[in-house]
Amino acid sequence: MTIKEKQNEIVEEFSFLEDWEQKYEYIIDLGKELKPLSEEKKTTSNLIKGCQSQVWINARYEDNKIFFEADSDGILPKGIVSLLVNIYSGHSVEDIINSDFEFISQIGLQEFLSPSRANGLMAMTKQIKFYAVAYQLKK
Repeated sequence: MTIKEKQNEIVEEFSFLEDWEQKYEYIIDLGKELKPLSEEKKTTSNLIKGCQSQVWINARYEDNKIFFEADSDGILPKGIVSLLVNIYSGHSVEDIINSDFEFISQIGLQEFLSPSRANGLMAMTKQIKFYAVAYQLKK
């Protein structure tokens, strides 16, 4: 599945949820499904700056694709980072760099979040792009 197809699937799933309470629960459930990040990967270099909670994103480059893993000490940020990992992990550097984050506004996620959580979300998306650019430069 392409990044765009995954994004469209998320937009469609959110469209079936009637209110923000259901959307909030859905995001939390995504976080519960996220495999915990090992303690040795919870480093300051993997820590996302700008998040209200602690959020770590680790990336590895394998077979011309980037694989993300993440964790958070907060239930909502863990769900949000899980959503991003599910969409972007396993795709090529070029696909990640050329993708957008329009689906976030389509599901209304930024409107639902407090300003500090919205800043954290933006920091997570920037970090994903940063990893892609960094791996592109290493090629």
